[in-house]
Amino acid sequence: MSKDVYTLTSPEGKTTELPVRNGTMGPRVVDIGKLYREQGVFTYDPGFVSTGSCESEITFIDGDKGLLMYRGYPVEQLAAHSSFIEVAYLLLYSELPSADQLAEFEESIRRHTMLNEGMLRFFNGFRYDAHPMAVLSAVVGSMSAYYHDTMDVNDQRAREVFTHRILAKLPTIAAAAHKLTAGQPYVYPRNDLSYSENLLHMLFAVPAETYEINEVAAQALDLLFILHADHEQNCSTSTVRMAGSSGANPYSAIAAGIAALWGPAHGGANEAVLRMLKEIGTARNIPKYVAKAKDKDDPFRLMGFGHRVYKNFDPRATIIRDMCHKVLAQNGQQDAPLFELALRLEEMALKDEYFIEKNLYPNVDFYSGIIYRALGIPTSMFTVMFAIGRTVGWVAHWREMIRDPNGRISRPRQLYTGSQQRDYMAIEKRG
Repeated sequence: MSKDVYTLTSPEGKTTELPVRNGTMGPRVVDIGKLYREQGVFTYDPGFVSTGSCESEITFIDGDKGLLMYRGYPVEQLAAHSSFIEVAYLLLYSELPSADQLAEFEESIRRHTMLNEGMLRFFNGFRYDAHPMAVLSAVVGSMSAYYHDTMDVNDQRAREVFTHRILAKLPTIAAAAHKLTAGQPYVYPRNDLSYSENLLHMLFAVPAETYEINEVAAQALDLLFILHADHEQNCSTSTVRMAGSSGANPYSAIAAGIAALWGPAHGGANEAVLRMLKEIGTARNIPKYVAKAKDKDDPFRLMGFGHRVYKNFDPRATIIRDMCHKVLAQNGQQDAPLFELALRLEEMALKDEYFIEKNLYPNVDFYSGIIYRALGIPTSMFTVMFAIGRTVGWVAHWREMIRDPNGRISRPRQLYTGSQQRDYMAIEKRG
């Protein structure tokens, strides 16, 4: 392999030179665009573990070093000094905003939080026990029926209005989904509250009494939204890009991302962590469950450990662990035993040679569910909260994809292993 070209020679002796492309960070990539045309073969990469599906300037992950950066800024710095709205601006517009830019952006988000009243009536069509993620994906998909002015993906102004609208309205939709299952009246947004404060208000306020915002709870949500804001070409982000590549309206693309996020191997992992901790029960059971996790013949898995990309510690887990202490110290003492169990499990797993050898470090899901539970958020809403934070990443990638002059509709190929061509046989002649 030379510096700029990868030379591939087929078994028949045919040679093809494939360009090597360099990013600003991370591995180089081999451009295989002409491989099928010149060699007559496809690449085969189930799960796309070695395939770069696009060119992006948004997020970078170095799994070996445990590094996560948004637009070049380490997530640790953003978590310590920034707010979710500022991080959203960074992801969308490439640079940190000035004070005036941030104020204008935040004001625009506040002014787009209300839903069309027809959409609120749409919620009444769901069963009382509908899962909030089912409601969220359906209602977001229906937004194209209410907001026709942002359907043209090639119109820059329409894209801008859509961006502000979806970021502002998703917490309102999420809170309404919660109120549906709680059997409580919907709560309208308040423009005098911050993004996270407004969400807490819409989730927990009731008409019968005044609701007071817990500032630690608001800080915890803001931090979680920062940590969930983007994560490179993950399953749901890739889904948004693929759906959007057809030119589908942006609400449909985001609804597709929400559906992909719902999977237990993706956004639903924090729910699984909580169920696992409840199953373990007490610290004295930890050795037994660690042994079960190491047994190849036992289906039990330690949820919240390891990551598809990170081969080191998930940087988000370190940040969220400290916030977990802060939340539980103020208003989550009922979950302190659960948190202590998590810490003991983490401690034991990190000392075990099996987990060290396989790089099974705690990930962000290991602690996020405990925080949500301590804040009074029901388990069914955990993935919805993830979606609220991740929406800005989806939108940033969608915008980048739409503007890409080399963009094409996504159309993966396959290795076909079915029947060869055969002729139709009349039913009376079949054995």
